[in-house]
Amino acid sequence: MTPHVLLVDDDAEMCRLVAERLERRGTRVTWFTAPGGAIARLATDAVDVLVTDLRMPEMSGLALAERVAANHPDVPVIVITAFGDLDAAISAIRSGAYDFLNKPFEIEELELRVRRAHQHRRLGAEVRRLREVVDATAGFGDLVGESAPMQRLRATLARFAPSDATVLLTGETGTGKELVARALHAKSPRRDGPFVPVDCGAIPKELIESELFGHARGAFTDARAARKGLFAEADGGTLFLDEVGELPLELQPKLLRVLQERTVRPIGANREERLDVRVVAATNRDLEALVDDGRFRRDLFFRLEVLRVSLPPLRERGRDVLLLAQHFLRRAAERAGKQVAGLSSPAAERLLEYAWPGNVRELEHCMERAVALASYSEVMVDDLPERIRSYHGGHWIVTGAEPDELVPMEEVERRYILRVLETVAGSKTRAARILGLDRKTLYRKLERYAARRD
Repeated sequence: MTPHVLLVDDDAEMCRLVAERLERRGTRVTWFTAPGGAIARLATDAVDVLVTDLRMPEMSGLALAERVAANHPDVPVIVITAFGDLDAAISAIRSGAYDFLNKPFEIEELELRVRRAHQHRRLGAEVRRLREVVDATAGFGDLVGESAPMQRLRATLARFAPSDATVLLTGETGTGKELVARALHAKSPRRDGPFVPVDCGAIPKELIESELFGHARGAFTDARAARKGLFAEADGGTLFLDEVGELPLELQPKLLRVLQERTVRPIGANREERLDVRVVAATNRDLEALVDDGRFRRDLFFRLEVLRVSLPPLRERGRDVLLLAQHFLRRAAERAGKQVAGLSSPAAERLLEYAWPGNVRELEHCMERAVALASYSEVMVDDLPERIRSYHGGHWIVTGAEPDELVPMEEVERRYILRVLETVAGSKTRAARILGLDRKTLYRKLERYAARRD
């Protein structure tokens, strides 16, 4: 968006020259030689940034900055000071100015400060908007987000919710797979039945069959009483099998039979019991790769993948980061009994820059920490974890300026493939799709890279 800059300086020639050069670079400029005209324009026109000289006869730049901060706090002010006048610069910031610039200055430097101030204003407006809409965000269940990936996700869930077919949720750790499963249940005809979550990776291998399917009295040592399994507990509702890729291979045929026949036989029981359960399974692993490696049954994979939903990582959801941050911040502030209303613009900027390898779960923990540390009504940059404060998005350099820094095309390909794999958290299926390769070709390349390293 083209910023609208209000320029105030008692030197008309200076104003004309600066305005002409900024407008050449795509900035709209309105200028005045007296602060009174600028104050009047602020009341009637949308202004993104105000740039003012410090020393003017009618009103000083400091007084103008104070007046703008009081009446138009969303408009950042840049004060132009004499070279080396550090005390004046400090006074300008204390008066509410966003930035200062020493004379003489290059027009490119002024343009950079203006762009930065404009971005600061836009982020501030976005944060204020999020405070107003976070509770009213159009969502599916408790899912929060306005980005295109989230709109597609909600549309998919709306189509899948009325069905009884098995659903497989895939996505990186922390993307909210259980929340999606609960949303599916809440919007389904089974909403009045139980929702039973189970983490397949957290149950010891020797207990998981009994936990899922139950056991009869005396079925094994210590089975002093019959026990209903989680499938039976979910009868009439939804069973959520999280981390389904962790199921032992020897147990997978029994799960397949339960899904196909809709019956379950507890350990040691003589007869099968009918079930009315919808299964939603989830994994952050590449099940197709596990199938190819012989660690997951192909027929079970197909039975689980009747309907498939891929959850987008947080780094692909754009400004949903700020919407979610506001949502988690408000919830954490209520629990802590603290008056923390939102994010400061610099903190919001850091959240948008960060890559979020831990996805939504990492953001939630970040906001809990920020609220616990907050000393003001807004979360400041210092309240964020060090890894977020110091994060700088990396740029992958293929070649350098010197001949000995250049690499063969095969090495460029290797680095890029490994970078894509890192970005998608090791999912070979997603990486192959992004790279435009079939999985077997990708596997061959990775095996060759590993052999070369060895």
